[in-house]
Amino acid sequence: MTSPGYADRPWRALLNEAQRAPAGPADSLVHALRTAVAEAPDRTFLAYFDARLSYREVDELSDGVAAHLAARGLERGDRVAVLLQNSPHFVLAVLGAWKAGATVVPVNPMYKSGEVAHVLRDGEVAALICSERAWESYLAQTAAGSPVRIVLTACELDFQTRNDPRVLTFERLPEAPGTDDLVAVARRGGRAPEGRAPRPEDLALISYTSGTSGTPKGATNTHANMMYNAERQGAGLGLPVPPVYHALAPLFHITGMVCQFGSCLNSAGTLVLTYRFEPGVALEAFAEHRPHYTVGPATAYMALAAHPDVTREHFASFVNLSSGGAPVPPALVERFRERFGPYIRVGYGLTECSGPCASVPPGRTAPVDPVSGTLSVGVPGTDTLVRILDEQGAEVPFGERGEIVVRGPQVVSGYWRRPDATAETFPDGELRTGDIGFMDEQGWLYVVDRKKDMINASGFKVWPREVEDVLYTHPAVREAAVVGVPDGYRGETVKAYVSVRPGAAADPDELAVYCKERLAAYKYPRQVEILSDLPKTASGKILRRELRSRTPNEQQQI
Repeated sequence: MTSPGYADRPWRALLNEAQRAPAGPADSLVHALRTAVAEAPDRTFLAYFDARLSYREVDELSDGVAAHLAARGLERGDRVAVLLQNSPHFVLAVLGAWKAGATVVPVNPMYKSGEVAHVLRDGEVAALICSERAWESYLAQTAAGSPVRIVLTACELDFQTRNDPRVLTFERLPEAPGTDDLVAVARRGGRAPEGRAPRPEDLALISYTSGTSGTPKGATNTHANMMYNAERQGAGLGLPVPPVYHALAPLFHITGMVCQFGSCLNSAGTLVLTYRFEPGVALEAFAEHRPHYTVGPATAYMALAAHPDVTREHFASFVNLSSGGAPVPPALVERFRERFGPYIRVGYGLTECSGPCASVPPGRTAPVDPVSGTLSVGVPGTDTLVRILDEQGAEVPFGERGEIVVRGPQVVSGYWRRPDATAETFPDGELRTGDIGFMDEQGWLYVVDRKKDMINASGFKVWPREVEDVLYTHPAVREAAVVGVPDGYRGETVKAYVSVRPGAAADPDELAVYCKERLAAYKYPRQVEILSDLPKTASGKILRRELRSRTPNEQQQI
């Protein structure tokens, strides 16, 4: 039973008119591409260094990919794994697979052989599209023991001529036996097979979770899930027509896939690609293409702000900057606004809800909880219901902490062939996120931390996020992550891992004292270790799990 407070969706009062408007009919991004081709065939869809590909060209090239896959025996509903960085090849592979009626399985290019092998087996993948270097170095051996029977390889030097040595650090390789070149088959032409156009209920993606809390599971994102969030992401942002998006987040991640690729395509805009994130390359792309929107993790904005060549002018064209995928410290948002002008609008979402389910509306400034110092991640959308539940599954009053649960058109139906995990995580179709948070009476949502990351120190609950937010206010701190480590007396104690800003200096004792002066005695870190960099996923999320698993001789007591 839903209480009147949550059921009334008080956050709707904070949304603008466009955000409150009903969503358009559910369809697919393939249909959005056809619409864009009909309305603006010569408009640039993809900008990749000095390359420009129009909507007409992308449509024709992805048709060629779809025709090749079908000719090689790919059937409707088969799975196609795509293991590529942010380049035109990724877009051609995904659109080609969808046109062939297949489900795309995006794979992190940073995965090692065993991680890829799990995805190929678990997803029963029929076709693999990857870089030629990855195929030669390890994927040929990995795929040999998998269901993969069709392989396309790509060299991301294609289309452009700049060969920027900061990111394009490789050379072209000869075509490997048993593979076909993605661009060659795309340019060969052909028509997408008839009768395979995606339907809203068809699976668009099997998106494997990042594995920050265990073995990755495949979330089943439908075309309708994706289209809903692609449309809602663009609604009400006030971007110019046509908009220019910069792909700061990796496209294989649900944030990049929906909030950059999907939203841009649905708006018939231009998507700027720079292979992978490198601060200097990104800043030069900002200056060249003058984008209106991008989304990335807090760590990316930290890296941009720390670059020696960064200026306020680099961000002058942006109408909106967003951040998602990991918590954003309030101190970072304020520092960034003071130095560069734009306000970073925080959002909250998961792979299981096809990207965002809450964000800071345009024209609004996210409040900071005066008790915990936590920055709000925004408000849900007009069609989304977010509730906060206690450990017994009962709703808690506004302002009280509990597990965040989400219901809405973006929430997936479950995990790929994991009925037990689906039943546990999606009871009655509602997503149990595993995140702890609270909502105020206006509808602002606050994420405190992951349920599994809570530290129990002498019976006191310590949420790592609260300690991290304090560390981020220290002028020398660039990155911070807090975990619980075994302690003979307290059971667990608080340990902080920190990297420092360029040119800054700090020592562990100083940082511990800094926190002790600002936190309750049981919360401040008894151990602090300074690292040159903190481990992260490819999407920029700091891996607390990896820090917790460091061996005892790697842990320095202070």
